[in-house]
Amino acid sequence: MKVESVLQMIHAHEPNSYARNSALPRNVMLKAMPLVKERVRALYRKALFDNYFAVADLGCSSGPNSVLAISGVIEAIMGLCSQKGHSPPEVLVFLNDLPGNDFNSVFTSLPGFYEKLKEKNKVNSTNCFISAMPGSFYARLFPSRSLHFVHSSYSVHWLSQVPELPEQNKGSIYMASTSPLSIFQAYLKQFQRDFTSLLSSRAEEIVPGGEMVLTLMGRSIPDPTSKDCCLFWWWLSRSLVEMADEGLVKDTDIDSFNLPFYTPYMEEVRDVVEAEGSFTINHLETFEMNWDPFYHEDDESCTFDRSKSGRIVANNIRSVTESMLRSHFGDGLVMDNVFERYARLVGEHLDVEKTKHFSITISMTRK
Repeated sequence: MKVESVLQMIHAHEPNSYARNSALPRNVMLKAMPLVKERVRALYRKALFDNYFAVADLGCSSGPNSVLAISGVIEAIMGLCSQKGHSPPEVLVFLNDLPGNDFNSVFTSLPGFYEKLKEKNKVNSTNCFISAMPGSFYARLFPSRSLHFVHSSYSVHWLSQVPELPEQNKGSIYMASTSPLSIFQAYLKQFQRDFTSLLSSRAEEIVPGGEMVLTLMGRSIPDPTSKDCCLFWWWLSRSLVEMADEGLVKDTDIDSFNLPFYTPYMEEVRDVVEAEGSFTINHLETFEMNWDPFYHEDDESCTFDRSKSGRIVANNIRSVTESMLRSHFGDGLVMDNVFERYARLVGEHLDVEKTKHFSITISMTRK
């Protein structure tokens, strides 16, 4: 699978688009926002920028989330400048994603974004300049020492490629309790290679003392089959297996399809950063989020509806995976059928157990 050509979110104008089904990533981004703002303030205190501030957002996708992090960064800068009585710097923003990303919908939203910034910060001009930088963040993207701050949310768990698996991962599309040990080892090695490449590439592009904050999906325990990272893919596997049992897809096609995705344990993230050596970790935290971002168990007025929750989760996963499924299984795979089954299975699971996504946020300073 050529990830750069097939991993893309459904475009914004479509009903199953990521833009319309990305409440979970939005909640994750907002959860990490206090740390993002804290590291921007740390940069300001180090006086690493004066007239301009360059920031890159890796894996921006499309829709309302595309400029959410950038809005937080600019808000932090404007707030500091107001407190200190300083003129705000010009902010250069680079939105990065793979070439197939729906950048046009992002560009269309920018005039409204600029107007909101001016209203919120009570200025005539935002001094903010946004452009796109298509390409894989596992390689160089920007000139040497050109960035002050790099952010990424819910993108780094996507690998540059499906690992080279020494044996078939029968009946599953990701790591599972039924997978051979060699499958787990291959996924870990691919993550280590990719994450090392990301760090070394950004080390060339970020100024010494610059900052990077990454949030990615992970797992809470060393066991790579942890339910908080693998279970939502297991139910997608079961949906495809159901269809194979009915003769709608081939077993061999399921066995040969694996996702370019890895959910690391926190210590695996730390180990790669320390081994690569270009960054100092200044903060590492974890948190959990419900699969259904609209269900809150601590809210007495919020009633669980397994059918509704199943559809919400299915719509989010579909917006991310449909392009890969079509590329592998062909147009004969009826997506509505796949995700109706997936919604049912997920809803039944959540009716029994409210499994959560486990997330890792790491803040680093360029040495």
